[in-house]
Amino acid sequence: MRALEVSALSDDLSGVALVERERSAPAAGEVLVRVRAASLNYPDLLMTQGKYQFKPELPFVSGLEMAGEIVKAGPDSGFAVGDRVMGGAKTGAFADYVALPAEALRAVPAGLDFGQAAAMGAAYHTAYVALVELGGLEAGQSVLVHGASGGVGLAACDLAKALGARVIAATHREDKIEPLERIAQPETVILNTGRFREQVAELTDGRLCDLVYDPVGGDVFDESTRCVTFGGKLLVIGFVSGRIPEIAVNIPLMKGFSVVGARAGEYARRFPDRAELIAAEIDRLAAAGAITPHIDRTLPLEEWREAFEAMQRGEFIGKVVLEP
Repeated sequence: MRALEVSALSDDLSGVALVERERSAPAAGEVLVRVRAASLNYPDLLMTQGKYQFKPELPFVSGLEMAGEIVKAGPDSGFAVGDRVMGGAKTGAFADYVALPAEALRAVPAGLDFGQAAAMGAAYHTAYVALVELGGLEAGQSVLVHGASGGVGLAACDLAKALGARVIAATHREDKIEPLERIAQPETVILNTGRFREQVAELTDGRLCDLVYDPVGGDVFDESTRCVTFGGKLLVIGFVSGRIPEIAVNIPLMKGFSVVGARAGEYARRFPDRAELIAAEIDRLAAAGAITPHIDRTLPLEEWREAFEAMQRGEFIGKVVLEP
């Protein structure tokens, strides 16, 4: 089978190549999936550089999540040959076939194609854990979403809107304002460069935001501490900007807000029963048409470099999908 293999860590993708490998063979408790679509996530890029918290042993096959069809399954797996499934692990999705534990997969919700199913998992799970499980999102609340053009940011906009929140989408690029207005359809889109607190205050009649969803970090986090209402939460998702910010604890003390770290994968590992309920709720919303992942572009697996480089440049809005 073909697989996108990372054999060496580098900043320029020089250690990544599409190679021929032996087809994955499912171990006990695993099923074999023919991959029909796999979506690119920011951790996929970081793992090629050795900059992600999870550092798989070299060489490894890249790719967190995919969707496809079961081609081999044991009688106790809960799946049958031909079933349409979605899911994944930390590696292995960018290949023709992948062997995964049965519990790492679930049925594709009705109405989603393979590309949409591949793009649903990590981004929407992150958004749900942060906004609902940890943030306690309620209808009518104001949510400021940074990095709104990225996969996890756009998913947060989509989910928050579906749950009745007032969404302010934020981006650092002027050329993404119009596409975000059209695709995310938030209450408004703002530039989160410089001092954006006054704009947030004006948009919320001075109340500021109940939740701030921040996968960016750096200067955006610093200014976001001025955008959270008393009793609100600043949700830390990641640090795409490259700078991990620091905060003096007197700031949340005086302003009365919480800084909450949202590691969705770790949350699922610690609370597997909650993870199952979260997945079921996301699938219900997707099947009802309340949420739908936005696919910026779909590329064949052999054009993987274009996808990774587009992510490095921050070109796309939503997700990029690779099809083997």
